[in-house]
Amino acid sequence: MFHLAKGLYANWNRKEQYSILILGLDNAGKTTFLESLKNQSSLKSKPLEKITPTVGQNIALVPVPNKPNVLLKLWDVGGQESLRAMWPEYYSQCHGIIFVVDSTDSERMDECKRTLTSIVMDDEVEGIPILMLANKQDRPDRLEIQDIKEIFNQIAEHLSARDSRVLPVSSLTGEGIMDALNWLVLRLERNKKNRPPQYK
Repeated sequence: MFHLAKGLYANWNRKEQYSILILGLDNAGKTTFLESLKNQSSLKSKPLEKITPTVGQNIALVPVPNKPNVLLKLWDVGGQESLRAMWPEYYSQCHGIIFVVDSTDSERMDECKRTLTSIVMDDEVEGIPILMLANKQDRPDRLEIQDIKEIFNQIAEHLSARDSRVLPVSSLTGEGIMDALNWLVLRLERNKKNRPPQYK
């Protein structure tokens, strides 16, 4: 009887876990986004002013507000050109991708577009929801969200039926972050696939 009760309890408390890649060029604000998300989720986070460029990866488990049985395992992977070659190693094990764009860096938009195109053209990404975040929208020198959307729409033809969206955020102020999280979780739940539930 004890084992039955223990099994029922474990099943009742089993958490659905989704693995999410946070990608983007270096200095786009990926780590700041992750730390701000952790802060808004009442998790211990780094002071935003002390964040340094990521060499390798940062990992965080973030519970989803109002969904106690859902966890997101977020992988913030370095965006320097030398590190992008390892991105495809993660694709087959992820359930969703967040691609962060620096809205103030108009000179690198073509590089950003090429990088995102290489992601969506990879066969392993087929069927995975992609959320593009136009970051640093708090800055006066930002590109408008509509301009960012036009860049993304040129890539959308490669996305077939996959869920995708462009949303404005400020990782520094936290504005838009929970809206982005809620959009992604809804798509993840709609797009459950036969993928490993987490990285080994």
